[in-house]
Amino acid sequence: MAAKNSKKRTVPITQEVEKTVRTVDEGRLFNVSYQSYRLHLRSVKPDIPKGQAVHILRHTFAAHFMMNGGNILTLQKILDHANIQQTMTYAHLAPDYLQDATKLNPLRDGIHIPSTSEDFCGVP
Repeated sequence: MAAKNSKKRTVPITQEVEKTVRTVDEGRLFNVSYQSYRLHLRSVKPDIPKGQAVHILRHTFAAHFMMNGGNILTLQKILDHANIQQTMTYAHLAPDYLQDATKLNPLRDGIHIPSTSEDFCGVP
C-alpha cells in the first residue's frame, strides 16, 4: 500500500479478513467505488468535512484498535506517523491507559533506598 508520503508499507491482516475483502487474485485488492462510498457515508453523516470521507475509516480503525487494548507504538507503525505525538491523540481511548501507571510502575512493590537499609548503616 502506498501511504500519503508515497512510501510503500505493509499492514498484516488475518486470513479471515483477506477472504472477506479480496475480490481478485492480482491488482487492486478492493473493488470499491469511492464515490458510492462517499455518498453513502454523507447520507449517514452529512457534516463530514470535504475530503475526509475515506480518512474517517483510518481514524475509526485507530480508535477501535486502542479501545481493544492495542499498543500505542504498534498503532504508530500501522498509521505510519513520523512521531509518537501524532499517535498519542488515540491513547486516551485505551481502557487501561491510566491503570498501567500503577500496574507497570517500577516502584509498585515499595521503595527501597539502600542508604536507609540496615545493611548499609551497619545497624542490626
